[in-house]
Amino acid sequence: MHTGVREHVCSHCEKTFTTATCLKLHVRTHTAEKPYKCSHCDKRFSHSTHLKTHERIHTGEKPYECSHCDKRFTQLSSLKTHERTHTGQRPYECSLCNKRFSQSIHLKTHEMIHTGEKPYKCSHCNKRFSQSAHLKTHEMIHTEEKPYKCSHCYKRFKKPGCRRTHERIHTGEEPYKCSHCGKKFNHSTHLKTHEMTHTGEKPYKCSHCDKGFTRPTHLKTHEMIHTGEKPYKCPHCDKRFNQTKKLKRHARIHTGE
Repeated sequence: MHTGVREHVCSHCEKTFTTATCLKLHVRTHTAEKPYKCSHCDKRFSHSTHLKTHERIHTGEKPYECSHCDKRFTQLSSLKTHERTHTGQRPYECSLCNKRFSQSIHLKTHEMIHTGEKPYKCSHCNKRFSQSAHLKTHEMIHTEEKPYKCSHCYKRFKKPGCRRTHERIHTGEEPYKCSHCGKKFNHSTHLKTHEMTHTGEKPYKCSHCDKGFTRPTHLKTHEMIHTGEKPYKCPHCDKRFNQTKKLKRHARIHTGE
């Protein structure tokens, strides 16, 4: 039993702790001591609870069950994060724009929009990214790697999420349901965009005028009105367009379709 007094001092950084056990665990962050070894592989851990959680990867044990659906998880933190998809809880708030998030990592990534921080640099070119996942996906442009193959057809994908979404074309699965009208979707972004028709939300704001849009692609197309950018060139003549549909419509003049 401890008194609540922080009388145990770290000799490396002078942090104080209420118990000798807490101090001992903390010191391992300095010494890199990892006394707990996995019985299935060579990985080692500084804390027994970290070892126990890791070993569930090998055993398949998922002791934490969602109270809203049948999904189970190896970690309590993963369960809590998942349950927010049911409750809509977003406890992490951006201090600069008040936008809220269900996960702290999403908040951290979002805040880089404000700071402009892009810590992840491509090893093939000079492009930088705010997320390691975006860097990894980008580098596949250079390597042409598509490691995730559809289990139903020949198509391959750069990201497992893209493969899962694609496979729903085969399975007909539509796990995302609109809370306003019950309409179902096979992708969370499709649901989010659809729900804006009910809420009237238009989060993508033009930097040149006060117009807002439900999709970033619609914003990008609109901003070309201001910038004069016309990236789509007719293969038959020199005319250029700011939308692919305008290009296709024009190209029919040449093809006679």
